[in-house]
Amino acid sequence: MTTTETRAADAAADRHLIVRTAFGSMAAQTLRAAVRLRVFELVGEAPRRGDDIAAEAGTEPRHMTRLLRALAALGMLEQDSPGSYSTTPAGALLDPRHPHSLTSFVRVFTDPVAIRAWEHLDDSVRTGEVAFDGVFGTDFFSHLAQHPQLSAAFNAAMSQASGAAALALPHAYDFGRFRSVTDIGGGAGTVLAGILSVHPRLTGVVHDTVEGLAQAPATLHEHGLADRCALVAGDFFLAVPEGSDLYLIKSVLHDWSDDQAVTILRHCREVLPAGGRVLIVEPVLPESVGTDADGHALDGGITCLSDLNMLVNVGGRERTRQDFETVCRGARLSVTSVTPLTEAAPYCLIEAEAD
Repeated sequence: MTTTETRAADAAADRHLIVRTAFGSMAAQTLRAAVRLRVFELVGEAPRRGDDIAAEAGTEPRHMTRLLRALAALGMLEQDSPGSYSTTPAGALLDPRHPHSLTSFVRVFTDPVAIRAWEHLDDSVRTGEVAFDGVFGTDFFSHLAQHPQLSAAFNAAMSQASGAAALALPHAYDFGRFRSVTDIGGGAGTVLAGILSVHPRLTGVVHDTVEGLAQAPATLHEHGLADRCALVAGDFFLAVPEGSDLYLIKSVLHDWSDDQAVTILRHCREVLPAGGRVLIVEPVLPESVGTDADGHALDGGITCLSDLNMLVNVGGRERTRQDFETVCRGARLSVTSVTPLTEAAPYCLIEAEAD
């Protein structure tokens, strides 16, 4: 290939990157439509004709074909023969019957409530203000509290998003040295149920708001843990339950400003017994974009996009290791280790102890 041809190929690749990125919101809405029309549930495990899928979904066949074709282009379906489609392993995760389904996650994160504030990202970058509050007239979590159906959907989405961590975390940390773990902002209890199921000597507490705990009883009942795990409703900005020697905080601190994160951590520090630990489970931004601390490729930009989502929707942020050390220090805690949770990337385990 000549120098001119190489430059032309590079230029074409650059244009493709821009166009593909600009079309990203359209790809997301394609998944949303497919989930709402039950496409993956209707396809199931065997190849099916597009006309049959359209009939069961109650759609016009020609337009369903256009949707199925787009889903195949996105890697969610395979076109086995003209007019016939089957589900890929990725697409199977959008069938609500799949044990690791992400259907609720897609529903919530493609919902107008989740994306409308993104139209004002430039304003948030310019001012630092949370765009969601201006668009909806209240903060994100108050909006959830006012809309029980949306709150339930959000809880289900968070539970699905925690699925990989719930499987990997119990084997990635030495829980056996503790007697009790309190999951701060633990929601439906998915992660704590995973830990208690693997470590039968542990007892647990899920601490969250009344709305956040709404699905937790069903989770504990499903895992047979109702007698080993208590549910405590409350506000972690005011206090957290005492009595555990391990306090777990997963996907909570990134929802809040540094000052608010310090408040949550300080309340954990106040009830931490001698030898106790705080275990934070969140992504850790690398100091340089593109690679992690070990030089590995970053997660396709997901953590950086999540950081912007925190900015526009809730006013929080994703953090580097130094950022975590700073907020922990503000709560009189010292970070003792940061370990990638490899099987549930991009999460890391950030362990802290009392100063």
